[in-house]
Amino acid sequence: MSADSEAPRIDSTTESPTAMRRLLPADMVDRQRCPFDPPPGLERRRGDGSVQPLPLLNGAQAWLVTGFEEARAVLADSRFSSDRVRHRDATRMQPHEVAERAAAAERGEVQTGESGAAQAVESRSDGMFIFMDPPEHTRLRRLLTGQFTVRRMRALESRVTEIAAEHIAAMQAAGTEADLVPAYALPLPSLMICELLGVDYADRAEFQEHTATSLNVNTSDEERARAGAELYTFIQRLVADKRATPTDDLLSGLIHDADPPLTDAQLVDIALVLLGAGHETTANMLGLGTFALLESPDQLAALRANPDLIDNTVEELLRYLSIIQLGVTRVATENVTLGGVDIPAGATVVLGTPEANRDPQQWSEPDRLDLHRPRAPHLAFGHGVHQCLGQQLARIEMRIGLSELFTRLPRLRLAVPAEEVALRNDMLIFGVHSLPVTWT
Repeated sequence: MSADSEAPRIDSTTESPTAMRRLLPADMVDRQRCPFDPPPGLERRRGDGSVQPLPLLNGAQAWLVTGFEEARAVLADSRFSSDRVRHRDATRMQPHEVAERAAAAERGEVQTGESGAAQAVESRSDGMFIFMDPPEHTRLRRLLTGQFTVRRMRALESRVTEIAAEHIAAMQAAGTEADLVPAYALPLPSLMICELLGVDYADRAEFQEHTATSLNVNTSDEERARAGAELYTFIQRLVADKRATPTDDLLSGLIHDADPPLTDAQLVDIALVLLGAGHETTANMLGLGTFALLESPDQLAALRANPDLIDNTVEELLRYLSIIQLGVTRVATENVTLGGVDIPAGATVVLGTPEANRDPQQWSEPDRLDLHRPRAPHLAFGHGVHQCLGQQLARIEMRIGLSELFTRLPRLRLAVPAEEVALRNDMLIFGVHSLPVTWT
């Protein structure tokens, strides 16, 4: 669950989560050759420097960061902004905007939101904290951190086990084949988000239906927009209910513990961020992680022989798969030298996380899945003030989800050839659209 990394807002006004993907050559994001390795366009850039120019198809130039230390430096440096209101991100510009800015720059005109110059911008009143800088980000982040308590995470751990067992039992009751994505990988984090936000059991079917449609790339834009609007209305109702009748959940805590109080709009935004970050990322890690283990029989055999390897397995899969592709961006608010390269004020920096998590300066044989690899920091949950605040829950879901799956279905295997598994090459959050499996 990457609750403070780049998750798209899920409502009818959101730009498509594939927007930045369309600004890049296909080989920079498509993993057709191998579903577990970085896209070939990224791999070909190895040896070209840890910080390198990245031309975008809208005519803008961004900077691609592939070095692990350089990527960590960007995420920890306040001169690289997350604020998409005050600073224009080149990956969100139309070609005419790029051309207009280039012409203005030639005339020596300063572009609003393009540098660190002081601007008369009103204080933000939304709750999209992942796209904020301190101090606005700091306040909301602190409130949320206070809700992710050890006690609450331990309580959720037992529910993860129950939910995993229930869904595996349902798969077994239905026969010896299933599509693991809708049958297991998606509902597990979805139901955990319900637990976290305090969604009543009777309302969970409606919640899951809206969520699934909003996040399903195979539905039309109109269907996703409609489902997004209905989800927004659902969460508005949920906020109203928690104001009137608080329970022991995260949303109630945010409503009744914040001083000064959060507005309904802020609370809905926060809930949507948590939903998008905690649902889709973990679901895709469970699906793709299972696929990777099934395609690495020696590593899977090691895990089955020694279940205590599960924590290492989770960390290695997070590093090895890096499902957040080229979706983490920052804007330089002043001139910065990074990895020996001068980044001008106003420039957009794009983190190539799949490459940064395979930096040979950081790991030996980085392209190999190795469950015995000594644990080391990776960037799957980001770094710095925006590091994923839900990472503890994400690890719990992956650890229990994978353990229960391979323990209860010891002869689990793919039901189709690996090359027929449908990959999420059309999304910034990588994974599998479906994963047909069978067991005996």
